Amino acid sequence: MLSDIGDGAKGEARARRLARQTKFQNALLTLGPTRALIRRFALPQPGEGPSQEQREKGHYEIVFTGQTADGRRLSATVQGDRDPGYGSTCKLITEAALCLAQTTGHQSTPGGVWTPGASMGMTLVRRLQAKVGLTFEVG
Repeated sequence: MLSDIGDGAKGEARARRLARQTKFQNALLTLGPTRALIRRFALPQPGEGPSQEQREKGHYEIVFTGQTADGRRLSATVQGDRDPGYGSTCKLITEAALCLAQTTGHQSTPGGVWTPGASMGMTLVRRLQAKVGLTFEVG
């Protein structure tokens, strides 16, 4: 959780350290031998993922924070009622596809590349709340 990073100068230092570690990790992942070692020793092998019970009992909470141009801080929390990797993702993808297919022609998104949320907006949010087990809170 974001609150685990901390506030002030110490929190900023920890966040910068985490960003450096992530960049280093991503650089290592571009190398074939590194990926092969991770695949062999760190990642679960086929059949070693969470059980059905773990997928159904899993849950997650993600907190997004930001700052507006005038200095106001905003946060949004997304909570899911299933395992994020196995229980929620397939439902999210399916509902986004159905929303896109069923709302074609109802709204206009001008050219370019759009994320599902930017393209389908509150129509998608309502579907995810009603059918996927997600909750959204903005504060």
